[in-house]
Amino acid sequence: MSPVAKNFGWLGVLSSLLLWSLPAAGETSVSGFIASEVRWFPQSPSFDAQLSGAEPSLILSPELRYRSEDRQVKATFSPFARLTGRNTDRSHVDIREAYISTRSGDWDFLVGVNKVFWGVAESRHLVDIINQSDLSEDTDEEDKLGQPMLTAGVQKDWGRLDVFILPGFRERDFPDAKGRLRTAQPVSENAAILETDQGNAHVDIAARYSQVLGDWDIGFSGFHGLSREARLPLSADETRRIPHYDLITQGGVDLQYTNEEWLWKFEGIVREGHGSTFAAIVGGFEYTFFQISESVSDLGFLMEYHHDGRDPASTPSTAFDNDVFVGTRWALNDIDDTQALAGIVADMDDGTSSLFVEAERRIGDSWKVEAEARFLVNVDPANAFAPFKRDSFFNFRVSRFF
Repeated sequence: MSPVAKNFGWLGVLSSLLLWSLPAAGETSVSGFIASEVRWFPQSPSFDAQLSGAEPSLILSPELRYRSEDRQVKATFSPFARLTGRNTDRSHVDIREAYISTRSGDWDFLVGVNKVFWGVAESRHLVDIINQSDLSEDTDEEDKLGQPMLTAGVQKDWGRLDVFILPGFRERDFPDAKGRLRTAQPVSENAAILETDQGNAHVDIAARYSQVLGDWDIGFSGFHGLSREARLPLSADETRRIPHYDLITQGGVDLQYTNEEWLWKFEGIVREGHGSTFAAIVGGFEYTFFQISESVSDLGFLMEYHHDGRDPASTPSTAFDNDVFVGTRWALNDIDDTQALAGIVADMDDGTSSLFVEAERRIGDSWKVEAEARFLVNVDPANAFAPFKRDSFFNFRVSRFF
């Protein structure tokens, strides 16, 4: 059973209790989308048993929102489900959000399951550590699993402070033997090792201070708990990999400076718990040409540099140890909200490069089409991307919103 599936039961119970506790009077709305998606791998797989060709799937993502008459209590319930036809391991159901929040003066409180995003960079979010990545959806770690939490936040003239209590650790869901974008040896999720006596019941803690000072947006964060990344050492018989989640402490900073057409961005972390303490950074800029050629379109140019000082022998692997990201963002600013993003991440040491193109456009009020392509080129055998060198893919999605 995947980590997503085995967490779904108690998440469902928590969600039901929260919904039943809502006041009867209030405003309720329902929205969401249903989508049909095809992911196609043009190359044959690298390893035996892996699927090739097209992988169709259906997606359902409804959202129920509630607000009390006095507007002091809000609630959200947002499950997510994917059903695939060829690779059943990628089929999964998760509760992305199921929480109640309330406000009292300068304070706000939340209890339930939620998604929290930290970070400013485009190509990698170093400081974003609250939620577990949903690798069933994509390897870019943009999709996140819901995380049970209790939070308290206060907004003052001196800034905003948020404190998080995070009960219930959520493991990653890795591709099985049939799945693409996996290591040579499949990951044995049921054999996962968590570096704590409480196992999945471990309670993590986190906090973040943020403030806007003129043209600067600043954030300082701290986290102590089980790492959202897993080391993947080989089993004794070297036929599978065993996820190992270390107990870590991480401090982070994120900065953004806005100056007319320029956005300067920086994220940095210091982490201990994976052997030697290490630091990692990502920083760069985005420059936007507004209303190009006297049109309403905007064209942005992005560049970021990555450095990660972790020891590969004692930490989860990363492909962003000494890399440069270059990209462009095009927004037509039309009635259909047409936009595209393209970029390349190149390893400065061995030349391994990852290219991507993403585009989307609305059709009328209820439909949207999205296209995505990811390619790996010039892959060095020692690079962290090496197991995926034949896993370039195209993804096409049609969504109906309601």
